[in-house]
Amino acid sequence: MRGDQNMWMRLLLLAGILTSSGWAGVSKSEVYSAELVKKAEAGDAKAQCDLGLCYYTATYADGDHFLNPVAEDKIEAVKWWTKSSEQGNGVAQFFLASCYYKGDGVAVDYKEAVRWFTKSAEQGNAQAQCLLGLYYINGSGVTQDFREAVKWLTKAAEQGDADAQHNLGLSYIKGNGVTQDYKEAVKWLTKAAEQGVEGAQSRLGALYYQGEGVTKDFAEAVKWFTKSAEQGNAKTQFLLSLCYAKGEGVTINKEESVKWLTKSLERRSEPAKNVLEH
Repeated sequence: MRGDQNMWMRLLLLAGILTSSGWAGVSKSEVYSAELVKKAEAGDAKAQCDLGLCYYTATYADGDHFLNPVAEDKIEAVKWWTKSSEQGNGVAQFFLASCYYKGDGVAVDYKEAVRWFTKSAEQGNAQAQCLLGLYYINGSGVTQDFREAVKWLTKAAEQGDADAQHNLGLSYIKGNGVTQDYKEAVKWLTKAAEQGVEGAQSRLGALYYQGEGVTKDFAEAVKWFTKSAEQGNAKTQFLLSLCYAKGEGVTINKEESVKWLTKSLERRSEPAKNVLEH
């Protein structure tokens, strides 16, 4: 349950609902209070959304501290998020959609998840826009549609969503839903890579190494390979090892080469295994 709660807290921080000092737009003392329940029962959409959140995360605030959890009740969370969503609350729509997708407090229903994600996305929720784009790529709850995927990924990417930027960059590389455009791919992958998305760092390094969409630049390739390798990508660990062995973008350094080759092998990288065996 702790991992699940941490995931939701991260989403709340991303959505701006939770700040480092408490709940945005809600007094700490109001979180799961009689007053909050009263507002929700009276039809206040925001209060209904907040109350659903209390039941999902099983927390309420007492003064400046989150204490004495209420009983977790995801069915009750869905109930309040549904009421809030039906009044057009975009945050509640996002959480409700997530519940339908995961089967939290309600039976799994991908079509219903997509319906609520769409409503939230149409109100500008970047996380909903990104997820909707991914669903169109994978055909989850919808007919696969790369053009529609790019539409929603672009909206989210323009708001700074790193996952959307990464997947939009990949769409431009593959030419899925858009004309293939490596320069545009580099643009979006760079934005995602700068936010720490490992997959974007790996792919961006490869583009600099190969000179696709950018002028070939081994030093820049090594920069991004290193960031990706430090996050545990076995493939980029192997490529970084080769760069140190060949002196591409860095001074030849056998010790560094062996270090990264070993790390790659530890993650069962077949290319690394083949090098060590010969």
